[in-house]
Amino acid sequence: MSLPHAILTALLEKPSSGLELARRFDRSIGYFWSATHQQIYRELGKLEREGLIRALPAAAPTRGRKKEYEVLPAGREELERWVDVREDPRVGRDPLPVRLRAAGVVGVRGLVPELRRHRDLHLLRLEEYRAFERRDYPDGPANDQERVQRLVLLGGVDVEAGWVSWLTRAIEELEGSR
Repeated sequence: MSLPHAILTALLEKPSSGLELARRFDRSIGYFWSATHQQIYRELGKLEREGLIRALPAAAPTRGRKKEYEVLPAGREELERWVDVREDPRVGRDPLPVRLRAAGVVGVRGLVPELRRHRDLHLLRLEEYRAFERRDYPDGPANDQERVQRLVLLGGVDVEAGWVSWLTRAIEELEGSR
């Protein structure tokens, strides 16, 4: 995924100012694709220069007011093009599995408490995702947009459940080998 496409998606869902967009990233897309507020503002400028988005006309002078952005037809076309691109899956870059492999060479030492900590963090994220689903989709998705958004959320649930399962297995196995 690329940041420009994540921003185009968010703006098509709802025109927003840079600050509103950054806050929405913190609460939704940021769970799957993180970006700093500075990166978001920088990308908004690029997208505007490329003619993919524009600042909505303000009713009053803009000094001190937040600029709200909307996606232009060229931005929607770019997002449609990107959705149809064929890409191979990417390898994750979490260092924990590499640290575990290194422990096979240098010894497990104090790694088990760290594995427990990571498992607990993944358990918290898993419960957070499940709470989002209960809150946002109590009766299931109401339309196609919600169906797709829920699928992304369920993907996050599955990823976190996978981490919890793997970490639990690793902890049990390492504790059993002592």
